[in-house]
Amino acid sequence: MSHKKTQLVSTALELFERVGFRAVGIDRILAEAGVAKMTLYKHFATKDDLVAAALSEKDRGYRSWLTAEVERRAASARDRLLAVFEVLDEELKAPAFAGCIFTRAASEYGEADHPAHVAAAEHKRLIRQYLTTLANDAGAAEPDRLAYQLTTLIDGAMAGKLIEGCNDLCPAVRAAARSLIDTALPRATGS
Repeated sequence: MSHKKTQLVSTALELFERVGFRAVGIDRILAEAGVAKMTLYKHFATKDDLVAAALSEKDRGYRSWLTAEVERRAASARDRLLAVFEVLDEELKAPAFAGCIFTRAASEYGEADHPAHVAAAEHKRLIRQYLTTLANDAGAAEPDRLAYQLTTLIDGAMAGKLIEGCNDLCPAVRAAARSLIDTALPRATGS
């Protein structure tokens, strides 16, 4: 990615996270990125394409961060499923947490075929796929089902934290995740 395109995408992403997608105009993005309108249209046909590119960039960075954090904390697939919720706990406690940008994008762009909605749905699918892989590796009889249950907990925790700011939320979500994981996975020998 060229320097100007990278600057444009990172500036747009920062503004979208802080202000919202529809609330930020192209002129503000260009002014804060320090690039000309011609540069924007050289790389993106529309603002919608820029929004989708920013979400794709956020997705890559988020998933890379998440998997690195989970792998750093746990070696087995079962423990990694639990570690996802340790990482989530830290994410939700961060002062800058402003909710899930992908859920916000899907909400602002409700049409299922809108590029932002498509990018948000792809992020959610890839997170669920990661959890499905971990669940499968851990021996779950129904890894897809467990992944859906866990992603529902994750999305609910993010929404609950954003709306209620509840400090007791994460321990409750971790306990629910542990219960689902314990029910879905075979008992370890010697336990």
